[in-house]
Amino acid sequence: MKRVIQRSSKCVIPRRFASAKATSSLRRAEPNIKEIIENKQVYEESIKRRCTNRLEPLQYIVENREKQQDIFKEIEGLKRKRAEYSNESMRRKKGGNEHKLSISDDDLVKELKEIKGKLKDLSSLNDSLTSRIYDSWDEIPNTLDPSVPVDPNEGEIVEYINFKANEDIKTLTPNKEFDHKTIVDKMGIADFNKASRVSGFSWYYLLGDGALLEQALIQYGLSKARKHGYKMITPPTLVKKEIVEACGFKPKGTNEAKHIYDIENQDLSLTGTAEIPLGAFHSNEELEGPLPKKYVGISRAFRAEAGARGADTKGLYRVHEFNKVELFHFTTAENSKQELEDLKEFQTEVIKELGIKAVMINMPSSDLGNPAMKKYDCEAWMPGRGAFGELTSSSNCGDYQSRRLGIKYRPSHYEKLQHAHTLNGTCIAVPRVIIAIIEQNFDIETKSIRIPEVLKPWMDGKDRIYPQEGSEYAITKN
Repeated sequence: MKRVIQRSSKCVIPRRFASAKATSSLRRAEPNIKEIIENKQVYEESIKRRCTNRLEPLQYIVENREKQQDIFKEIEGLKRKRAEYSNESMRRKKGGNEHKLSISDDDLVKELKEIKGKLKDLSSLNDSLTSRIYDSWDEIPNTLDPSVPVDPNEGEIVEYINFKANEDIKTLTPNKEFDHKTIVDKMGIADFNKASRVSGFSWYYLLGDGALLEQALIQYGLSKARKHGYKMITPPTLVKKEIVEACGFKPKGTNEAKHIYDIENQDLSLTGTAEIPLGAFHSNEELEGPLPKKYVGISRAFRAEAGARGADTKGLYRVHEFNKVELFHFTTAENSKQELEDLKEFQTEVIKELGIKAVMINMPSSDLGNPAMKKYDCEAWMPGRGAFGELTSSSNCGDYQSRRLGIKYRPSHYEKLQHAHTLNGTCIAVPRVIIAIIEQNFDIETKSIRIPEVLKPWMDGKDRIYPQEGSEYAITKN
């Protein structure tokens, strides 16, 4: 029997993005309207299980698609009639005696004028209806994988990492009186006060071995990914807003809090994750060569919402800017499910090697964003919080992103182009991993932090982080 973990109910409000027209960066999105109408109940269930209950976009498409098609047919019929009448008018102007249409010259002019007026009105109506249908399509979330937990608010623990299901996690980690923020402050390996003065709330300085630990985690993650066949990319951290939205990221959350940093007076945003520029790397392209194409990118991540006050904003858990190593796959429709399992196994291997006690969770539907069909989260026990906290996430987004980004592949030489499936996953979200290492590996007696074996090559051979010279712990020890 799989154990479940209770999730707080939350609704994901979908983004709004006009997809009906091509832009300078992206081709016009290719909606799967026919599939949605044919599988209305499946999409309706997906919407309800995600706790959005926004059925209006789906209903609008179902109710208006046939009307749109009828208008389009009427427009095409009028265009053919206009061409026929225009040709007749040209023949008569040239003085030809052969009249193919039994209509007077005056009536011919009158008919052409009426057709012009009808086409103008119908074209305007068609454009408006098409745009509304595209916008409605863009608000409909992906379908759910059948293996997503039935309860929308309870995730299933599928694996215990570095401890057993019948063990009490609280007894396996140090019974510390301090959380990671207190530890790093007193060890002198981070400074939140100076960062607050320089940048504001939810920023930080990492100092000495704290900064070295960050770089060790990055290099370990990149090395691990390369050995698993990932190609390294250093992506941009500024991207066009339409790219952000085409990837399924919304600028604001459920309470209208700002999630994305925008550049004033420019059509650019700071990325909250390298998933965005990695996902757009093959935009407007037909993928060539064997699939999957797997990339690993290291970039700064910017989160505007991190500044909300609360327990989770203390220290490094929720910050406005941090380093993150991200994984991204472009693959086929047939293989995307298995590749999500492969991503999960890769993440599990990373957490095992770091010695972090954690659980891997098949996430509930209310926790999935619009693009995701299925998602796994790895959550580590963080004694300072007295709770588990997210370390990694991996999602199968099916063809949700590729339809908006124009990414296709040809299954074989003779087959039609299909939209690629995309997957993303965290390799190392540096601040969260630092929290887990510090809070699980802190030695109260020596006031030191044990360094995981796999990080030692990038930690100048050190096996522990000790209080920095001049820090409170160093002075107390002396």
